[in-house]
Amino acid sequence: MTPNALAKRAYGQAAAPTKSTGKLEYDVIARVTHKLKQAAMQGKRGFPLLAEAIHENRSLWTLLAVDVAGDENGLPEQLRAQIFYLAEFTDHHSAKVLAGDANVRPLLEVNTAILRGLRSGAAAA
Repeated sequence: MTPNALAKRAYGQAAAPTKSTGKLEYDVIARVTHKLKQAAMQGKRGFPLLAEAIHENRSLWTLLAVDVAGDENGLPEQLRAQIFYLAEFTDHHSAKVLAGDANVRPLLEVNTAILRGLRSGAAAA
C-alpha cells in the first residue's frame, strides 16, 4: 500500500467534523502502534502480521517526515528536526527487526512517546 493510500484510508476512516487534527493524528498513531504490539506478541508465527504492521508504521513515519520537512509546517524547527530524526530511526530499526537482528520494543517506545506528547499537547490546548 502506498503512503498516500495509507493516509487516505487512515484519515478517511477517522474523519469526523468534531475531531481536531491532533486527535486525528493521535488516533492513527494509536491504531498503528496497537497493530504493531499485537503482531509482536505473536512471536515468530506472527511474522507476516509483524511485517505488515512495520510497513504501516514506516509509511506513517514517512508521511510525518514529509510533513515536517515542508516549509508550510508550523512546528518549531527543533521539533521538526527531532520528528525527522525519529522517522529515520524508525526506518533503520524496522529493517533490523525484519531481518531478525533487533526487537520491536524501540519502535513501540517511540510511538508511545509521540502519543504521550500529543495527549499532553491536547490537554494544554
